[in-house]
Amino acid sequence: MIDYGNAMLAESRKRFLVVTLAAAFMAVLTAGLGRWQLDRARQKTELRHSMDVRAAMPPVVPSQLARSESDAKEQWHRSVRLKGRWLADRTIYLDNRQHDGLPGFFVLTLLELAPGDAVVVQRGWLPRDARDRTRIPPYDTPTGIVEVTGRIAPPPSRLYDLPGAASGPIRQNLDLGAYAHEVGIALRPLSVWQEGASGDGLLRDWPRPQLNVQMHYGYAFQWFALCALVTGLYVWFQLLRPRRPPIG
Repeated sequence: MIDYGNAMLAESRKRFLVVTLAAAFMAVLTAGLGRWQLDRARQKTELRHSMDVRAAMPPVVPSQLARSESDAKEQWHRSVRLKGRWLADRTIYLDNRQHDGLPGFFVLTLLELAPGDAVVVQRGWLPRDARDRTRIPPYDTPTGIVEVTGRIAPPPSRLYDLPGAASGPIRQNLDLGAYAHEVGIALRPLSVWQEGASGDGLLRDWPRPQLNVQMHYGYAFQWFALCALVTGLYVWFQLLRPRRPPIG
């Protein structure tokens, strides 16, 4: 009878230890995920502040336009005014870019700043022909020296690569390094979102980057709530309830 009681006690302690370890693991995990979401919210808040500060800075002087990736990151979101010549035959149409839920293209054209030196300009958006996806709607590309105003931006955003979409004028994505080698022209490690009135048939309504800070706060609340739930259930079922005297 004593051996049976000891066995039951040992089993109870083993079960208590397993539940305790599992509850502690879940509490630490969910609390850590909650803190990580708060940290992501902090990082994005700082990024938003940095973007606003840079947007308010004086325009980047063309001679100081970045030539390295590290310098380019420091210039992102700053305004710039460039003079150059459109290389119309070096235009790329990024497919599957949407505007107000409509499929279309981002029109990217090289702006030659000097012989052998160019920058990719994201000029605007064009709708896609529903009957012939390869048909590009008409738009204007001025000849001669032009002045382009806009904001310095990262290289064009990437989407999932589709087979056969890495060459030709219509592409899914554009790798600046590979494209520079393809056209034989040195490209700056950045792009420019063209701004200003559009009389060329392109829609320039660049969306403000969505950082979704509130989303991270929401996720953090959910993780902390789950942590509190796990902790509360453990305390109730493992510590408080067993000590309550039986009713009746």
